Amino acid sequence: MKNILLFITLLSVSFLHAQSFSGNGDQKVQIGANFQDNATSIFASYDYGLGENFSIGVASSYALGIPSSLKNDIKANGVTVSEKANFLDRFDISARFNANIGNVINIDDAFDLYPGLHLGLKNFGTHLGARYFFSDGFGVFTELNVPLAKYDTGDLDPSEKLHNQFTVNAGIVFNL
Repeated sequence: MKNILLFITLLSVSFLHAQSFSGNGDQKVQIGANFQDNATSIFASYDYGLGENFSIGVASSYALGIPSSLKNDIKANGVTVSEKANFLDRFDISARFNANIGNVINIDDAFDLYPGLHLGLKNFGTHLGARYFFSDGFGVFTELNVPLAKYDTGDLDPSEKLHNQFTVNAGIVFNL
């Protein structure tokens, strides 16, 4: 009986063919967490393939877990030193441009590596992401994000640094 179950499992895995990026018309939705200094956020993105190795999309995140020091104004001698993190400080949305090079480096059909650029409410930056699909419709992803040009070049208070610093995203990805 164990041999039959092992044979069925191996056979079903051999039929499993997950493709990470299929080119023009390919659609991906990613949902996960965003980790950064002073915040943990929810993250979501959508990518649409325009060519064999190129996609565009939109990404957004909203900071939920922030320290209490960012939930209230900080005052010193009656003067507000740092304002609390309001909705606009916590929220970010950006347009993305990805170069999907998983099929170029050819590690595995289920793996996609995608460097890219994003232009958002907080900054212009770059990201490097990786996706791995367990099936045709489901996988996991991770991304590293770095701002290249911040819109506010002065000293940023902690609430202005939200989504305007090095961040890491991780979560699940779906093919549509």
